[in-house]
Amino acid sequence: MQATVRSFDEATRSGTVFLDDGTVLEFGAPAFDAGPLLLLRSGQRVNLAMTGAEITYITLSTFPVPPR
Repeated sequence: MQATVRSFDEATRSGTVFLDDGTVLEFGAPAFDAGPLLLLRSGQRVNLAMTGAEITYITLSTFPVPPR
């Protein structure tokens, strides 16, 4: 699934994204830490892995999401 970064807090390593339909979802440090990124900025396109309604992995749209 793809989304756009809405906000990112470097101190907590958490933030929010907009889905393409405008829905806002939050992600926590575990989802950010699962990927290879050092930081995110507003407006970046990202790939997400989700379990139910929870984001479990976030990375740039040019990077693959690991298989489940």
